[in-house]
Amino acid sequence: MEGIAQFFVEGGIWMLPIAFCSMLVVAVVVERLYALYIVHSQDARVLFSSVKKDVEAGNLSKAIQQSSKKPDSALSVLYSRVLSSIGKSEEDIRLSVEEGVTESVPMLQKRSHTLSGLASLATLLGLLGTVMGLIEAFSVVADAPPDQKSVLLTRAISIAMNCTAFGLMVAIPAMFFQLLVSGSVKKLVDDVDTSSLKLENLLLAQRVKK
Repeated sequence: MEGIAQFFVEGGIWMLPIAFCSMLVVAVVVERLYALYIVHSQDARVLFSSVKKDVEAGNLSKAIQQSSKKPDSALSVLYSRVLSSIGKSEEDIRLSVEEGVTESVPMLQKRSHTLSGLASLATLLGLLGTVMGLIEAFSVVADAPPDQKSVLLTRAISIAMNCTAFGLMVAIPAMFFQLLVSGSVKKLVDDVDTSSLKLENLLLAQRVKK
């Protein structure tokens, strides 16, 4: 802990905005992982299979109940919107599918690019700290008394290098989690698109049977 504190202090004032970025990164990562892997995580195939059986059996209430086990998930939002159009016209069914997709997809894509933005910001802040440290180093070489040049030059270089290192230490994990989140979002959006098409076909087929 003492080494970490020394590293932070030697980096100067420019370490503070980078530290703030790191806290934002942690908050976004925790929120997005919770949302994508707990709130929105559902087996789309199993859900459609159970709902299909209930719809074909004419048990709409059970179908809605099956799809509402995780009411805050994107798939549940889609299913509740689409299943409410059972028995309506073909145009109403297609409209409900479009509305369901339009409503559920943004829930998955929320803050999906925030981490890449924070990674870029942390890198730029680290670069800014580096530049300011180098400016201070040049000033030391030009103006400092000879007996203090070594100490002041070392301090200025520490600011430059520590800011660069800290910026990268924040940016690299942020980019890693950005890739993880992007992959998860793509899979869930694909599930929503596939489920919407299957539901539309199911409801249109049921309408033809009637």
